[in-house]
Amino acid sequence: MYEHNLQRTACNMTYGSFGGVKGRDLICIQSMDGMLMVFEQESYAFGRFLPGCLLPGPLAYSSRTDSFITVSSCRQVESYKYQVLAFATDADKRQETEQQKLGSGKRLVVDWTLNIGEQALDICIVSFNQSASSVFVLGERNFFCLKDNGQIRFMKKLDCSPSCFLPYCSVSEGTINTLIGNHNHMLHIYQDVTLKWATQLPHIPVAVRVGCLHDLKGVIVTLSDDGHLQCSYLGTDPSFFQAPKVESRELHYEELDIELKELQKIIKDVNKSQGIWPMTEREDDLKVSAMVSPKFDSVSQAADVEVGTDLVPSVTVKVTLQNRLALQKAKLSVYVQPPLVLTCDQFTFEFMAPEMSRTVAFSVYLKGSYTPSELEGNAVVSYSSPSGIPRVIQCKFRLPLKLICLPGQPSKTASHKLTIDTNKSPVSLLSLFPGFANQSEDDQVNVMGFRFLGGSRVTLLASKTSQRYRIQSEQFEDLWLITNELIIRLQEYFEKQGIKDFACSFSGSMPLQEYFELIDHHFELRINGEKLEELLSERAVQFRAIQRRLLTRFKDKTPAPLQHLDTLLDGTYKQVIALADAVEENQDSLFQSFTRLKSATHLVILLIGLWQKLSTDQVAILEAAFLPLQQDTQELGWEETVDAAISHLLKTCLSKSSKEQALNLSSQLNIPKDTSRLKKHITLLCDRLAKGGRLCLSTDAAAPQTMVMPVGGCTTIPESDLEERSIEQDSTELFTNHKHLIVETPLPEVSPLQGVSE
Repeated sequence: MYEHNLQRTACNMTYGSFGGVKGRDLICIQSMDGMLMVFEQESYAFGRFLPGCLLPGPLAYSSRTDSFITVSSCRQVESYKYQVLAFATDADKRQETEQQKLGSGKRLVVDWTLNIGEQALDICIVSFNQSASSVFVLGERNFFCLKDNGQIRFMKKLDCSPSCFLPYCSVSEGTINTLIGNHNHMLHIYQDVTLKWATQLPHIPVAVRVGCLHDLKGVIVTLSDDGHLQCSYLGTDPSFFQAPKVESRELHYEELDIELKELQKIIKDVNKSQGIWPMTEREDDLKVSAMVSPKFDSVSQAADVEVGTDLVPSVTVKVTLQNRLALQKAKLSVYVQPPLVLTCDQFTFEFMAPEMSRTVAFSVYLKGSYTPSELEGNAVVSYSSPSGIPRVIQCKFRLPLKLICLPGQPSKTASHKLTIDTNKSPVSLLSLFPGFANQSEDDQVNVMGFRFLGGSRVTLLASKTSQRYRIQSEQFEDLWLITNELIIRLQEYFEKQGIKDFACSFSGSMPLQEYFELIDHHFELRINGEKLEELLSERAVQFRAIQRRLLTRFKDKTPAPLQHLDTLLDGTYKQVIALADAVEENQDSLFQSFTRLKSATHLVILLIGLWQKLSTDQVAILEAAFLPLQQDTQELGWEETVDAAISHLLKTCLSKSSKEQALNLSSQLNIPKDTSRLKKHITLLCDRLAKGGRLCLSTDAAAPQTMVMPVGGCTTIPESDLEERSIEQDSTELFTNHKHLIVETPLPEVSPLQGVSE
């Protein structure tokens, strides 16, 4: 019918027959800077600034008193008469001096105010009869009912943080019912200040109304913040069904025993034949596949990145779900390793009909200024089968290296170097990494440089004569992604050539010292975090104690000097803020350190697997022992968890004798005093693997005394010379295995292991 282009950003609006006009409604819009703009249909009437407005509050119009009611930034309920608004100084003349305003007699004066001491969420004005109307104000902690003149009729202190409310007419004379939704997924119904009913909702309501739908009166309609609309009904139709009386009879225990044995036999037969859950059905119900786009997004979706000056690319991943049967509420969750982030990681599907296909797309990009520990993502779908059994299916996808890495200048010198041996002739690096070829170095096909978006550089060299590849970098943990990518691409290259006996090996010294430095740094940040939190707790206690003493002084009828308590309060407050900032900064550093530690752990596991030619199952045991946590928590940290897992391996499959197997592990995992015990156990694990020990899991978990023998013989692992020497000696040990020879493998020496549970 008509349209107004607003000159200011709008916040809220109300309407009504302002000034007693008959036959039509006027519109009042409140802007973000506190200006009230009144419109009479297609024409703009006037605009007025509310005095002292900082942020606009809720706005309502009372037709009975012809006034606007709002809650100001001073946490006061304020009422302004429409006539006063209409005759006040125009908004365009707001720049006049204060003396002119006072002299003109047109200053905007408030009708009445009421200090409620908190910010308001909503205002509602209800007139249930012609004699009086009520103003309802929903605060952050209280609910107020006011008279027309601003006097409090009643108020109610709320137990939970409210989200919306709706006053409506009560069946009792002289009372008012109010629906109040809160952030605990509850809907409370009050009759004045008395709680009459409470019900649970599946979501947090942001708006609530009562209506009549299909001749059903009293339907409660709630809206959630993500757009779900729900119609609820308080009460159920009465049931006239009466259960018949059950005839009491005696129990025959012998018959019950026979029936129980038959049922147990049926259950045992089913478990033997097909297992508890039929796996084939699970795969047929729903199929999940993921596809990573080979090209970057034309417009990068990266937002709020902390990488620096580099343009951060993003790549699109598409996940497709295909169902065989009708399924309800299949939830897809996607996970990637930080600092990689997703534009969206949660999706919900409704497969109302069989043989449907749904595809969702999202983008992945690097947000932080450090390197992720893995480039592998995981899409997990949880759903319920038609029979009601909850099931989970997952699909892994691999992100491209170029998402976090750019071509860089090769470096001839580096602090950390690794050499990977292969059993095939060397392959040109240009064919292995076609996207990272440096145009100025085309003639050097055996050298390639990589630069991560975080800034660190890695150099890859291929030997021209021998079958070796060298990876070198200034930081130890940065070697992991390039080394892993090299091995994966070599395997794919030789598979395409039809060569199946390709293998990699590692014959250098295990870089445990570099690994231990990362462990010490991570542990140091954990200890530092605990100290900072203790200090923060002490300063918070001190702050509250000073507050109590100040409050006592202020409440005293006879004023007493503050004795610099205010200065002490201000200094303590600044200390609390500084300590809180230090705790946050330490948490960020700890998170980055844990990510680097995971990268280094992946590299050490890879090198141990190549060094000892471990099978896939044995590498999985190592990964379970070294990578038990996705992130550190206050209750459980990486050091104590890994120490317990490695100690378990040392006393079971890698034990020297049955006496060592009898040692019991501690039932509680507490943060250790230092990392010396953990480093000693990691060194011992490598030593025993070098002496012929093999990783395996005992099938009889209830019998810890079961001896798991190493591969190649029925005798226990011989006592290591390395364990008998003192920790002060520093020499190089020659490890000889019955399968292969490892030459010059220096390992940090340890003192004799007195007991795993020590």
